[in-house]
This record gives sequence, C-alpha cells and structure tokens, in this order.
Amino acid sequence: MITKDEVLNAQKIWGETIVEIGKLKDNRDACEKATAEKIDTLYAFDKGPVLFKPTRAAEKQFRLTREAAISYFIGGNTDYPEDSGFALQPWSAVRFENADIVLDDHTALAMGNYFFTETGTGAVKKVEYSFGYMKASNGSLKITLHHSSVPFSPTM
Repeated sequence: MITKDEVLNAQKIWGETIVEIGKLKDNRDACEKATAEKIDTLYAFDKGPVLFKPTRAAEKQFRLTREAAISYFIGGNTDYPEDSGFALQPWSAVRFENADIVLDDHTALAMGNYFFTETGTGAVKKVEYSFGYMKASNGSLKITLHHSSVPFSPTM
C-alpha cells in the first residue's frame, strides 16, 4: 500500500527537481539531460500516457507524452511553441499544501495548492494542483496524473 509519507516525499522530490532544473538554465545540454532523467524518474510515461495538464499551457494544454512534458518544463520543442520553460523561471523553492491525500493499494491522489517562490524577488505564486501516483516496480512513486491551474479569479 502507498503511504502518506511516500506521497509527501514524492512531492518534496518534485519540488526540488523544479528548483534543480532552473539552476541549469544557462547550460542547455545539462538542463536537457537532467530534465529527461527527472521526467523518467518522476512520471510514469514508461507505463503509458500520463494525464498532464500544466498551468501555463493554452494552445496544446494536454501533454500526454514524455516529449511534451519535457517541453513544458524547459521549452525548445517546435511542436509546442508556447513553451518558454516553466522550470526555467527559475524558482528557489516549491511548497505543497495538501487539501487531502487519498490512498489505495497501488495508487494515490493528492490535491491542494503548491507555492512557487521566484528566485531573486522572493515573490510567491500560488497554483492549484491534483496529482495521481502509482507505485513503480522499484517501490518509488511515479506521477500518472498532473493537473495544475491558476486559482479562479472572478471578473467584475
């Protein structure tokens, strides 16, 4: 069974990964290599499609392949011209605030807010998320569902 601590650890690693990728933005080769490795570690693309709806994607808002996810995080893929590289902001910290976590034998769901701290300014951006996880054969958790959105803002 997946435990709450495993989900919390997976979230911690995900946040650290976003920060790590951003630190490599001035070395494109190292950035591409690290991002590909991290996507392979964190997401279950090796098991099939991952349901991935990133925050800053409007034209091609659903990213069901490994290549599409990599593009979202670091840009540079002509199939996704709107991608400037979310992880390249860069961010100095990512903090998860879970509304709740639902556990099952082989899957887990988490929903809440995560907060991205901008490097330099310290400004914090709040984003809503839902993540789904499965347990990989090596015992780690891999993301099968990633949905992020900006909080609703009513218009006047």
